[in-house]
Amino acid sequence: MKTSGFCLRSFLTFYLAILMLPLWAQGNPELKFRADRTFRILQFTDLHWDSKSAGRMVTEKTIRSVIVREKPDLIVITGDIVTEAPAEAGWNEVAGIFSCEKIPWTVTLGNHDSETGISRDQIFDLLSSKPYFAGSKGPELTGCGNYILTVRSSDGRNTAAAIYCFDSNDYPESNKTGHYDWIHFDQIEWYRKTSDEFKARNNGMPLPAVAFFHIPLPEFETVSGIKGTIGPRSEGTGAPVINSGLFASMVEKENIMGIFVGHAHENNYSGILNNICLAFGRTSGNDAYGSLERGGRVIELHENDFSFNTWVRTPSEKCFDYNYPSGLETDPANVSYLPSKLVSGLKQGLRYKYYEGRFSSVEQIEVSGVKKSGVLKNVSIANATVADSFAFVFNAWIKIPEKAVYSFYTFSDDGSRLYIDGRMVVDNDGSHSAGRADGTIALAEGYHDFKLLYFEDYSGSKLEVGFSGIAIKECRIPDNLFYIESGRL
Repeated sequence: MKTSGFCLRSFLTFYLAILMLPLWAQGNPELKFRADRTFRILQFTDLHWDSKSAGRMVTEKTIRSVIVREKPDLIVITGDIVTEAPAEAGWNEVAGIFSCEKIPWTVTLGNHDSETGISRDQIFDLLSSKPYFAGSKGPELTGCGNYILTVRSSDGRNTAAAIYCFDSNDYPESNKTGHYDWIHFDQIEWYRKTSDEFKARNNGMPLPAVAFFHIPLPEFETVSGIKGTIGPRSEGTGAPVINSGLFASMVEKENIMGIFVGHAHENNYSGILNNICLAFGRTSGNDAYGSLERGGRVIELHENDFSFNTWVRTPSEKCFDYNYPSGLETDPANVSYLPSKLVSGLKQGLRYKYYEGRFSSVEQIEVSGVKKSGVLKNVSIANATVADSFAFVFNAWIKIPEKAVYSFYTFSDDGSRLYIDGRMVVDNDGSHSAGRADGTIALAEGYHDFKLLYFEDYSGSKLEVGFSGIAIKECRIPDNLFYIESGRL
C-alpha cells in the first residue's frame, strides 16, 4: 500500500485504530450542534482519485487547506470519489486523509465509483472499519448507502436535525430511459416514512433536514434559470431523464431545506425552488475535468430553525455566500442601501384607493376615477364590490427592521406591481392567471415609502404580498410593519 503524502497519524490509524481512538470513532460518531447553535457541514465532491496519478497530491492539499480554514463538524463526499483502479488502495488513501483530521466523515456514491472492479457493497464494507467514518449501507433498498445521520441539540437532549444520504445509483438497465439512473420508488418511500417518524417524535413538526447525493434531480435544471440563483452555471446538469418524484415528496413533507449534489463539475450554483435550496458542490479533485478552482461547499445549519448559510471555500477565497430561506447573498458586493425617511406622528395601518373599470396594466389604474378609499390593517382586496374589472392602490410607510437586502414578492391574479421609495421592486403586471414575481432591494433600517398597485381583469382574483430577509423567513408582510400619518384624512 502506498503511504506517500500521508501524515504519520493517518498511517497509524490503519493499524492502531482500536487501541488509539475513542470508542465512538470506531462506530458512528455522535454529531452535535455547537454551543453557538451552529453545525457546519463541509461537502467535497468528484475527487476522481487515482492512486497512480500525481494529481491526487494536489487534491489532498486542496482538501486539507479547506478543512483547516472551515473546521467542519462533518464532512460529506458526494460521489465519484475513487474512479481508477486499484480501487482499494484509492479508498484507503482517501480514508487516510479524513482519519488523520479526526473529523466525522461520510460518503454518497457516484456513477463512476463502482466502475473500478469494486462493488458499492464492497466500498461500504471497506469504509465501515475506517476511523471517524459515519456512514452505513442502510436498509435493503435500491443502491447502497441510503441512510440518515442525526444531529443532537447543543445541550444533547434531543435530535435537532437530520442529514439524509441517498444513493443516486449509476446507469439504468435500458438506454431507452436515458444515460443516468435515478432515485427509485423504494428509496422515496423510505424517505417519506422516516420523515413522518421524525415528525411524530418532534411534536408533530417537520424536523429540519438536508439531503446529499451525487446525480442531480431534474429540478436542478429549472432552478438554474431562476432569478436569484447564484454561482457558475456552465454546463448541463447531467440529471436523469426520468423524474421519479423525490423532489415532489420533499416539497410535500416540508422538512428538507437543501439538496446538495455533485456530478457536473462546471456547475457550482445555488438557488431556491419551491422552498428548497438546490446546490451543486464545488468540484474537489485535481484529476476531474473542469476549470473551476478546486474546493468545497460549506453548509452551516442553525439549531431549532429552518435556516442555513452556505458558501464555497477554495484555498484562495470564500465566495457565493448564500442564505436559506431568504435566497439572498449574505454579504453582497457593491450594494447601495436606500436610506430611510424621517417621519413622525404615525399610526399602524395601510391606505387604499379602490377603482372599477377594464384594466390590462397597472399603469391604467390611477388615471381612472376613485370609487372609494379607506384604511386597512394589511393588503386585502376583500373590499371590492364587483367580481371582475376592479383595481386597488395601496400606500403606507413600511418599517424595515434592520439594514439588509430584502426579497419581496407578489402573487396575483391579475396584475400587480410593488414600489419602495419610488423604485419598482416587483413587476407582476399584465392580465394573467395567478402567478408570482419576485424582486430584491437593499434598504436601511427605518421607514420607507410602500406602494402597491393591483388590478383584476377577468375570472378569478388573488393578491398576496410578502418578503424575506437574512434573519426573516419568507412570510406575508406583518400588520405591524405598515404605518400611515395619523393626522392625514
